[in-house]
Amino acid sequence: MTYYWKGVAYSRVPGEPDRLLFRVEGMNVRHCGPLANAKSKVDFRLVTREILLYEDPVSGEVLKTWSNPWTGKTVEVMQVANDPVNGNYSVVGRDGKPTNLPFEVIGKQWWLSTPVPLFYTNPLGGNYQQYVGGTYHATELFNFFGDIGDLNNRKRDTAESAVSWQRLSSWLPWMEMGDRAGMLYFHTAGRKLDKWDDLSATMKAEIDRNYPEYRNPPPLDDQRPNETSWTYFKKKIDARKP
Repeated sequence: MTYYWKGVAYSRVPGEPDRLLFRVEGMNVRHCGPLANAKSKVDFRLVTREILLYEDPVSGEVLKTWSNPWTGKTVEVMQVANDPVNGNYSVVGRDGKPTNLPFEVIGKQWWLSTPVPLFYTNPLGGNYQQYVGGTYHATELFNFFGDIGDLNNRKRDTAESAVSWQRLSSWLPWMEMGDRAGMLYFHTAGRKLDKWDDLSATMKAEIDRNYPEYRNPPPLDDQRPNETSWTYFKKKIDARKP
């Protein structure tokens, strides 16, 4: 299955109005199935790859460089290409009882709100972060929506859903903002697509040109550690070192 979303990214700096910095659009290609060593028949693994593109806020053109309005520098834009983003799930909790997801239901509609606060050692930091700081501090905010009848249809192996995604985070590393005060916030919405080809022309062109493996998800037995925007950036920078 493929999810697609689009929206905007703003800056927030103390003492100045928020600025619209980028249009953004993203995709996530995924599949799921039973775990090979599952303790029960309901344990499953979700394996995915995802892309987020940064675009000019006026023209919508995918950016290769960006003129930083605070530093005056022109920097290379590094798109998000996280591979993989995987997880294991079960409908039975550690206590042996069924897992209850916090669905809200009104009439024939359901929705699921999932805030994900993040606070961990920044992979771009050094060995002294406990003394000088350097943690990655962000929040991912997800909302999923759909139809109750569709979700409960046992004749189907997937259910339609709409999605919204918001993120509050530090400056992106490729912006070269150092420890300047401020943050970014993203506001997007999208849906699970009926087919991969329903992606935007822009996204399909970028995948064909730069990310052909993103036409398909990773294999179900993929055991690689998950990628983030920061670990992906670190790999790219390290690869350029002599």
